Parts: sequence; structure tokens; C-alpha cells
Amino acid sequence: MKRRTFLTGAAVAGVGGALAAPAIAQSRKEMIIVSAYPRDFPGIGISVQRLVQRINDLSNGQLQTTYFAAGERVGAFDVLDEVASGNSQAYVASDYYFTGKHPAYVYFSTVPFGMTASELNAWVKYGGGQELWDELAGSFGVKTELCSNTGTQAGGWFKKEINSTDDLKGLKMRIPGLGGVVMSKLGVSTVSLPGGQIYENLASGTIEATEWIGPYNDYFMKFYEAARYYYTGGMHEPGTAAALGMNASWYGSLSQWEKDVIRAACMEENANSYEELVALNGDYMTKLVNEHGVEVREFNDELWDAFGEASTEAFAELREHSEIAARIDDSYQAFLRKSGGMMSAFEGTFVRQRNRVLGI
Repeated sequence: MKRRTFLTGAAVAGVGGALAAPAIAQSRKEMIIVSAYPRDFPGIGISVQRLVQRINDLSNGQLQTTYFAAGERVGAFDVLDEVASGNSQAYVASDYYFTGKHPAYVYFSTVPFGMTASELNAWVKYGGGQELWDELAGSFGVKTELCSNTGTQAGGWFKKEINSTDDLKGLKMRIPGLGGVVMSKLGVSTVSLPGGQIYENLASGTIEATEWIGPYNDYFMKFYEAARYYYTGGMHEPGTAAALGMNASWYGSLSQWEKDVIRAACMEENANSYEELVALNGDYMTKLVNEHGVEVREFNDELWDAFGEASTEAFAELREHSEIAARIDDSYQAFLRKSGGMMSAFEGTFVRQRNRVLGI
């Protein structure tokens, strides 16, 4: 019988068990994974830990994973450097943390008025996004795979109501990525803080507002103790992805079977992480309102229009950074307009009418 390397259907579907291993056993490989997120944190932190364990399990221990949460080996924003240097083999983080390396990293995490989770997955897998990401990350010695998504994130927590752009002027807010650039254009004083530092800064008044993720994750951060108003559906993060970023030289040393194991684990957790939040966000929104008196708001049209104008400026500036930034933006925006039109015509129409008929 010819030896073949393949993914079993059960493994791809997320059923327990390992991938079919090559007939000839290979030497075990160490895979140290550093994360930008806190250990045991509900949602995004536990998602990383599931991924780490899944890689180990699917490979039957051939890829021996060791996990370090944010701050345990390196700081949350230092994980890319840690991996690029070869000190660790992989990181998990949202790549918009690395705009100091290159601003175009934001496209592979999330951007204002950008793609939802399903659109981003489709662009990366089938629209040329992965090839552009490989080119960008490869220039820093890294190979990346999508490995989680939070879906559309909340607009954030505020100590006061936001009714006009005047309410944003001088506001001190934690908001990373291109969303932070947009808010800065509207007069907000923005900072980028890792998750473990947000609550203390919000409670002390060092910042007056913050965005994080959504009801499930935010509930456990206890932001409701420091800010009363919770804004739904933010413009800044419509479908925020995290990446497994691997040292390119180490990744190149892997067999095809080992690469397939990693990709299968990433694809599985990319789905799991999103579906978990879809299942839990509604329950935790109810808890925030009923148990903690949170006042839920949404941004008005005046604010959305201002966000849109500032976003247009931010994208134009980003494109001017480099030739690759312009190429990535061209690809991203073209795919967004194609997928967005279809979503509006099909899913958008259905959800709008379903909710109208059912009174949701």
C-alpha cells in the first residue's frame, strides 16, 4: 500500500482523536506558544489554551506544545518579536497589536467598517488574503494562520453618554488598531493597553472609556464597576481575528503532515471561538443589564457618519505607507464590496425580515 498523508474527516470536523500519522514515526518537536491574552480568561484566553492542547492531541504528542500566557514569558505586545527571534516557536495574538511593525497588519485582524468573521475567513482562504498575509508576515520571519474570531465587537464602555462628536473630544480611551486612529481623528486621546491592564486604568480614571470584546468576555472583566454605559455594535471591530504566528524557519522544518495538523487545529478553533461567543453573548448581556444595572446604548447616525469620514482618511493614509499596504487594501476593499453586497441581499434581507416577523 502506498503511504499517504491525509486529514481524516473526523479530525477536520473537530471530533476527538489524532490525525492519521505517517507510517514512519518522526522525532518529536518542541512548540513553545506565547500569548497576548491572560491565562484561563473566559473566551479568548481559554480559546488559546484549547488550541495549544488540540495541536498536541491531534499530533499524538509529536508536536509537544508548551503554553505561556501574557506576561509569563514575554509581554502581550512582545510576542511577535519573541517568535521572530526564534526564542519561541509560535504566538497567538490579534495582529493589529503589531502596527508598529507595519500598519497593514490590521487587515488580518480587523478594520473599521471592515469584514465580518465569515467575510474575513472567506477572503483569507479564497480571496487571496492568505498569500498577501504570508508576504507581509514573511518579511518579519513569521508564518500565520487564522485561529480565532470574536465576531462583531461592542462599541465600548463609557463613563458618560456619547451623543455627538463633541462628547468624544478629549476623551481618554483604550482602543487599539485602526479603530484607535479613527477615534484620534475625532479628538479622542487613545491608548493601546493589553487586556490585563484595562480594568485598573478604567477604575482609576486614567482612561474614561474602553473597548474590549463583547458581553461574555466583558462581563468577567467587570468593566461595569467602573463605567455605566455600554455601546453595542462598534464600527471599529466587525469581526476580530487572532492569528497563530509561527517562526518561519521552524515552520519550514516541519513535515507536511505536521503543517496539516496545525492548520486543522487552527481551523477548528477558529470556528469554535466564534460559535462559543454567539452562544453566550446574549446570556451575558442579560446578566449585565439585570444584575449590574448596565445601560445599553448604540451610537447614533451622526456618530456613525463621523466614524465613516474619519475611517476614509485613515485608509487613505495607510495606503500611502508602502506598496504592499496599497495592494492589501486593494484586495481587501474589492472583496468586501463583493461579499458585502451579497450579504446584504441574502443574509441581510433574511435576518431583517425574520426579526420583523418574529418580533425579535
